[in-house]
Amino acid sequence: MRVGRTRQPVEFDPFSEEFFNGPYETYRRLRDEAPVYYNAKWDFWAVSRFDDVAPATKDHETCSSAKGATLDMVKAPEQSIPVPKVIISMDPPEHNRMRKLVSSVFTPRAVAELEGMVREKIYSLVERLDPEAGFDAVADFSAIFPNQVITTMLGVPEQDREQIRHWLDLLLERKPGQIHITEEGYQASVATGMYYYDLVQKRRAAPQDDMISRLIETEIERDGKIEKLSDVDITGFATMLGGAGAETVTKLIGNAVVAFADYPDQWQKLRADRSKVPAAIEELLRYEAPSQYQVRVATRDVTLHGTTIPEGSAVLLITASALRDERVFADPDRLDIDRDRVMGFNLAFGYGVHSCLGAALARMESRIALNALLDLLPEYEVDRDGLRRVWMSNVAGYKNVPVRAKR
Repeated sequence: MRVGRTRQPVEFDPFSEEFFNGPYETYRRLRDEAPVYYNAKWDFWAVSRFDDVAPATKDHETCSSAKGATLDMVKAPEQSIPVPKVIISMDPPEHNRMRKLVSSVFTPRAVAELEGMVREKIYSLVERLDPEAGFDAVADFSAIFPNQVITTMLGVPEQDREQIRHWLDLLLERKPGQIHITEEGYQASVATGMYYYDLVQKRRAAPQDDMISRLIETEIERDGKIEKLSDVDITGFATMLGGAGAETVTKLIGNAVVAFADYPDQWQKLRADRSKVPAAIEELLRYEAPSQYQVRVATRDVTLHGTTIPEGSAVLLITASALRDERVFADPDRLDIDRDRVMGFNLAFGYGVHSCLGAALARMESRIALNALLDLLPEYEVDRDGLRRVWMSNVAGYKNVPVRAKR
């Protein structure tokens, strides 16, 4: 008679190699075995089921964003990165006032007017790619154009845009086993803040047709008084938008190339019917969410599934797990661009007051990029040995995806 081995309790560590290399089996076990999970090493709680994550994401009164957007910021504010406070680290009513200032830039009409610029950025890169010789779908493509788009909108001179992207990569990077930003990331965060602060000064002296110049002229109500944004406020906006405006699409397109290589029948469906591209983007966001989890702080004791999360605790809302929850999504680990939409929103872009400001822009960029790749790579293969994932806080995806057209 064989005696079975006792299964080890599930362990979820968002700063481990296991997490960086793909945590979906861990997520499944969390949902089944520990839907309310406590990590003693880093002192945080995590929820993983859709029906817990979605309402918590929307409930800003119970799940506060005010202490920061990353776990190291929440756990050790005195060691957090030196950037101005931004709207993703605010709760209403302060959040609502600040969000209104930039929301006009991301309305459907405003985004539609950007399509020509976005298309030019994307196709100028496509023209340099050789599908027969092969190229890196991230390093040569998806890591470049989203940064070009958002920094153009902000008013960053062309010669400085790649430097901004390099600083952002360093800022988000985490080493396995380390919760805090690296020394190189700290220096990059300082350099980024100083760069945008200096750019604000230049735009005050000589306004141009860009977002920073418009924010300089914007008025806000504070404590019953109408005043203009400070240079620090604008620097904070620019820093946040320069990062958030690039990372989602960079990771989504890289993830897409790998996912469609795993499911080539879905790629051929898109080739046969380009009208499916918008639905494919929603499914890609569900299948491997670029933003894996959101960090909040519980403002009161919260009891779920018989377990109480104490007031003041750091809580990770694991978006990527919720979007693979078999209680909500049939056959969730399969990419299916014809999947019925079961929600009126996509949790990958947030929910409630913190829903993504740039969602329409991200969708538009992704639509143009996918169509470009469909033309460039009717059939392709991925060099699996060359795949490299990023090791970043909150973010999942690839930094290298070597591809080649099939002959």
